[in-house]
Amino acid sequence: MKVVMLSSVTELHAYIDPGQLTTELGGTHEYHHDSWISHRTAIEAFALMVKTTAQTLQAFGTELANDAEATTNLLHAHTLKTDQMKEDLQVAQSQGGRLLDCINEPLQTDPDYCMTHDELENLATVQRLLGQLDETETAFDDFWQRHRTKLEHCLQLRHFEHRFREVRSQLDVTSERLCGFSEVSVSPAHAEHVLRELSGHEDKACEVLDGALSLACEGDMLIENGHYAEDSIRPKCSELRAVCKDISSTLRSKKSLLLRAMELHHSLDAASRWCEEGIFLLASQSVDRCQSQDGAEAALQELERYLDTAPQHTLPDRSAICCQYEAVLSAQLRDQVERVFQKQSSVEEMFEKRRVSLKKLAAKQTRPVQPVAPRPEVKSPLSSPNQQRKDRRYSADNVICKKTESPVHNSSTRHASLSEEEENLAVLRRHVMNELLETERVYVEELLCVLEGYAAEMENPALAHLLPGTLLNKKDVLFGNMSEIYQFHRRTFLKELEAYTDCPELVGRCFLQRMKDLQIYEAYCQNKPRSESLWRQCSDCAFFQECQRKLEHKLGLDSYLLKPVQRITKYQLLLKELLKYSKGCDGCDDLQAALSSILGILKAVNDSMHLIAITGYEGNMSELGRLLMQGSFSVWTEHKKGHAKVKDLARFKPMQRHLFLHQKALLFCKRREESGEGYEKAPSYSFKHSLSMSAVGITENAKGDNKKFEIWCNSREEVFIVQAPTTEIKTAWVNEIRKVLTQQLQAYRDASQQKSPDSVFPSPTNSSASASLSPFRSNGQKNQKKPEEKKSELSPVPDSNSCSSPKHKDEPVTSPTTDRSSVAKKRFTLQGFSNLKSPKGSALSPEHGSKRHLVKSDPTPFGFKAWNKASLSVDATDEIDGFSSGEDPMNSDPEDEVEKKLAPGKYTVVADCEKAGPQELSVKSGEMVQLIREGEDGQWFVKNLRTSKEGWVAAANLLSLISEAKSSQSLSSSDGSVSGNLSTSSSCSETYTSFSDIKP
Repeated sequence: MKVVMLSSVTELHAYIDPGQLTTELGGTHEYHHDSWISHRTAIEAFALMVKTTAQTLQAFGTELANDAEATTNLLHAHTLKTDQMKEDLQVAQSQGGRLLDCINEPLQTDPDYCMTHDELENLATVQRLLGQLDETETAFDDFWQRHRTKLEHCLQLRHFEHRFREVRSQLDVTSERLCGFSEVSVSPAHAEHVLRELSGHEDKACEVLDGALSLACEGDMLIENGHYAEDSIRPKCSELRAVCKDISSTLRSKKSLLLRAMELHHSLDAASRWCEEGIFLLASQSVDRCQSQDGAEAALQELERYLDTAPQHTLPDRSAICCQYEAVLSAQLRDQVERVFQKQSSVEEMFEKRRVSLKKLAAKQTRPVQPVAPRPEVKSPLSSPNQQRKDRRYSADNVICKKTESPVHNSSTRHASLSEEEENLAVLRRHVMNELLETERVYVEELLCVLEGYAAEMENPALAHLLPGTLLNKKDVLFGNMSEIYQFHRRTFLKELEAYTDCPELVGRCFLQRMKDLQIYEAYCQNKPRSESLWRQCSDCAFFQECQRKLEHKLGLDSYLLKPVQRITKYQLLLKELLKYSKGCDGCDDLQAALSSILGILKAVNDSMHLIAITGYEGNMSELGRLLMQGSFSVWTEHKKGHAKVKDLARFKPMQRHLFLHQKALLFCKRREESGEGYEKAPSYSFKHSLSMSAVGITENAKGDNKKFEIWCNSREEVFIVQAPTTEIKTAWVNEIRKVLTQQLQAYRDASQQKSPDSVFPSPTNSSASASLSPFRSNGQKNQKKPEEKKSELSPVPDSNSCSSPKHKDEPVTSPTTDRSSVAKKRFTLQGFSNLKSPKGSALSPEHGSKRHLVKSDPTPFGFKAWNKASLSVDATDEIDGFSSGEDPMNSDPEDEVEKKLAPGKYTVVADCEKAGPQELSVKSGEMVQLIREGEDGQWFVKNLRTSKEGWVAAANLLSLISEAKSSQSLSSSDGSVSGNLSTSSSCSETYTSFSDIKP
């Protein structure tokens, strides 16, 4: 680049026109630097504003949101931004106008003013920027119209898609529930129930279908309005219409099939009822009534009239039924149809046989009979039947005569009558079985309804705002183990019960097999008080009302929470009915066992409800063993210090105690009534005292009241006199305590026999040896009974196996007041003894001056058939040292004294019995025998005192010998043979020694 150095302004003018130079350089151009800077700065700021506005408008072209809420927010934000941009454009235009006015200001003051080059350039720049600003505003307005429309369409699309997802989900749920409705039913009640539920589901489904079709119409409107997402909306509308069509078609199909199934069930029921009524009709026709002409004709007309009703009630041809109801004939329903046809054929055959029989009887009676008048002078007794036939009198002799004339006919009539009776019982059994199955199905459905309609809804977020705070995390408290009960019945018990549809008399086996599973009701019942308490706190909340409204239940949840309790009690009623109609059937024993087991579960549930109400017991109740019995009693106490008895003041005013009998302990509690309602009003029990069952004894009868008995321990140092409300309750408690003590003694015997495996029975002749080894050895106490307290009791036993028990020599053998029924049946529990006298000089003989306790004897001292095959050996009896009685004389009742005494060990034969085997003994009625030992199966080895022969006889054929002695008779304990077969039904007085007193 060429650089010219100038030395003066004149030289500058040679290069630059003076008009372009300022006055400082000798030119004529007017230049104000501050003004130029301000103009230039304003123009550049305006240009920057125009550029920024254009860039901001370009940012509006963003992606659309994917959900309705985001789209709504985006539309709102863009609307606000557009308004702001419009304001910015107006500000820019105002600034550009002011800048243009500033540039044109010299022209406004001097029209002849000639703008400089810079001014002209600035003017052109401002005008160009203002033009760009106008174009930008116009373009932005067009863009915003399109963009806002697109945003609005996007929002409509997002709303449509959201509603589509909701409706599609509802359609899926509706379709799934619809598929859950079986068009094949097992009974009319089941079909009606399913149809009723399907109708309810249909109303809800129609609402969903209407919503889906309405949404499809909205989609069509969006497409007609030129929505940009036509390719997305149209398939969704088509899908909605297709699904609605499928659901409607399925709903109509299922409803039609259910109606057809119900029609078939009603036809089957009508046919079954016709058959059953026909069977009842046949059974109601008395054979004796049909022996006469009028009776036979009336019965025949009755049959004809009933057969005339067959077309209206019986099923048509089998093939027609199968063809007409092919769509609903499941395997089970097909079998049911087959059974009805078989039953129908059987009944028709029975009717035909009865018709033939009645026609024969009617024809026989209407045959002309030539009357033969007897000679008047002949008074033969043979004329009497002829005269009776002549007078048409049907006496017993005449019936016998007719039976003799036609034995085949009468035999067949009796057989038919017996078959009809069996058929009647079978019909009644089927009725009970149908009720069991129908109620079981309804029960399962009700449990499912509660679990789905209430329990599951507690976790539904849509209803969380209705759930009160008291119900949070309390579902297990409110519903207990209802879910476990439902799963057991639905998956297992109902299916197994249905397997016994054709053999109701065998259903007891199903109950026995599932008895352990049915014990889950115990946990449910134990939780019921907590559940009911929680229900009362929140029964009026909106959550339960909403659930009840959805389920369309007339009753509240509390009614359904009672269903399990009602169901477990319903089983025993149904089993009782089945048992009543199943006498003599194969499954009768199983039904009886199932009934007993169900009653046992109910008792265990009831007992456990009381057990959980005990307060103040510091130990672990699970260690006490199973709860056997519980009940309220009046209790007196006695304490013995030294040789004197100290009677509590409570003896004159009894304490009211609630007793809980466990396998290992007896608890004494005080009952306390609680205020409240329902289960909250249930009593609670304050623990007061406990006795270990290994340290107690029992006296069955206490003085003064036959409802009292005694429980004592520590050799009667502490005695509890217990008065039961009734004698039956007392007997039940005494027997149960006997059972516990018997089991303890048996366990001890088993342990002793394991220690002495070579033990043998003591010889009945070796009295001196047996005397020293007696298990009933005296404890050295000097209490004796008053003579008037000595009594004897005979106890009826439920089977033919008699049993004997060992006695002391000093024990009075007495007889009780026996029950008339037991006397009539001549079934007693008999005392068996080997010898009656103790050798002189024996350690236990009265000559040695030892005073022994006199014990009221019991033929079954422990009252439980647990020792049917066990006997005390010599070693075992040696170990059981202190098992003696400590009964106090004041506990006896003088009215129980009986003059006649049993002769132990000797029996009289009731009936003749011939020898049936080489080891059996032939005896005659009235002979006396001596018991040597007991055997199994009710057989005793005895010695005939008349012939001195020995052998086996049936114990049921022997009766205890009554001696003539009127004084009390003492028997040596050394002479008593120990019996191992003990009865469960003793009603006599017995004092037990504490099991803890047995010395190893």
